Amino acid sequence: MKVTNLGHACTLVEAGDYKVIIDPFLNYNPQATVKPADVKVNAVLITHAHGDHVGDAVEIAKNNDCPIIANHEIASYLEAKHGVKAHGMHIGGAFQFDFGRVKLTQAFHGSAFELPNGDLVYGGMPAGILLTMGGKTFYHAGDTGLFGDMKLIGELNKIDVAALPIGDNYTMGPDDALLAASWIKAGVTYPIHYNTFPPIKQDAHAWVERLREYDLKGVVLASNESVEV
Repeated sequence: MKVTNLGHACTLVEAGDYKVIIDPFLNYNPQATVKPADVKVNAVLITHAHGDHVGDAVEIAKNNDCPIIANHEIASYLEAKHGVKAHGMHIGGAFQFDFGRVKLTQAFHGSAFELPNGDLVYGGMPAGILLTMGGKTFYHAGDTGLFGDMKLIGELNKIDVAALPIGDNYTMGPDDALLAASWIKAGVTYPIHYNTFPPIKQDAHAWVERLREYDLKGVVLASNESVEV
């Protein structure tokens, strides 16, 4: 498995001949160096309905004639509104796709589409994603605060790579994310959802150094940098 950070929470995961993208916020992402038109994938996965996570999902799904995989509310909305292929799931549910297995975990956050007039459309429950491809498992926590069942997620799954938000304000901050990492016990952990906007400015290198307190391996991935397991 190869996991590439594309900036903010956007992630490209590859194994064998398959590629999927998670939370494809690219066009208006100041950290992104990849354009939606350049993305070639077998599926688009979305953790929740906020604009910095849904991002360019519709364009990418249509360009690749591939499904958007998300909770039922997001999948149904994007299918009806934009005519994309979609596969709806929900928290605790898993499904085996050609490219690998997807399981949605809980995440504590909000989820809504913001329309141009300012109205909000409910986007169902936010989620984290356990993605297994090529015999390896990647845990993308999505946008979330710390919650106790992260320990259970770590106990029930052998997680090879984990991506945890550290930005604070909207998600876990560095201290809570450190505790989450100690429960999840991934083979390697890297931070996401920081430094994109002023309210979530953090020192990712300092956070990764603190992982050593728990004998955990961490890495800071700049945009378009990867880790392989």
